[in-house]
Amino acid sequence: MSSREDEALALAAVNALTGQLALAPKPGLPDPRDLGARATSKDHCSLRWSAKALAPGLTAMAAAARRTGEPTPGLRAELGAIGRCTEHSVGLAGGGHRGALWTLGLLVAAAALDPGARSKDVTATAKKIAAHTDKRAPRRASRGSSVSAKYGAAGARGEARAGFPHVRRALDALARAREAGADEAGARLDALLTVMSSLQDTELLYTAGPLGLRHVQAGARGVLESGGTTTEAGREALLTLDADLHTRAWSPRGSAGLLAGALFVDALPAPRANA
Repeated sequence: MSSREDEALALAAVNALTGQLALAPKPGLPDPRDLGARATSKDHCSLRWSAKALAPGLTAMAAAARRTGEPTPGLRAELGAIGRCTEHSVGLAGGGHRGALWTLGLLVAAAALDPGARSKDVTATAKKIAAHTDKRAPRRASRGSSVSAKYGAAGARGEARAGFPHVRRALDALARAREAGADEAGARLDALLTVMSSLQDTELLYTAGPLGLRHVQAGARGVLESGGTTTEAGREALLTLDADLHTRAWSPRGSAGLLAGALFVDALPAPRANA
């Protein structure tokens, strides 16, 4: 793999993130409606701009994986160091995307380690990388780790160490929706709701507690059980859930980052058939 291919992986990851940001309506999450009709904790334009600041760091992660060639403890430590530098750069550009950076960084590195891999193979390789402890990481507890410890939720690290099961679920949901004739936006929204319906989102646990998390999960399941976002009943349920979450100021940010990871994996080129 060349430096140009490293850059291509990074660009694909940034495109996946901006593709997630472009979806609307996303329940409780920033989307293009923020440009005029409403306000959320992060301005939509700022999020799209700061997403571009991930590209150099993701390129460096791909290059580190390519150079190392194996999912070693050394690679895990290097990815962590690059990730912390990238967080600083993203903060200067407007902030946001911490959870997406964790997910996309591991998946980009996994794709660079095995350029011909697709879907479950990429998430399996990411699992091998995440299995190692980053011994250079700061020892201070994060909000996510504190919530994970309090409620026994897997959190971002647990999701990665399990091989990103919700990325895989989102990929399955994308495939089902497309096969059923949904347009791309509808398929992606259905994938987001599939993640929301079962993810133990530590951000929601922090702001809403276990009862609030279950409320959001049930709302997401209700949209899907109504036929999904491309049906009239499903669309009505989606808008009701969106209004409810914005009123409560509950944001399922973990689900958004995992959808971006799924969109990245989905965009990887198919392996070439043997000649």
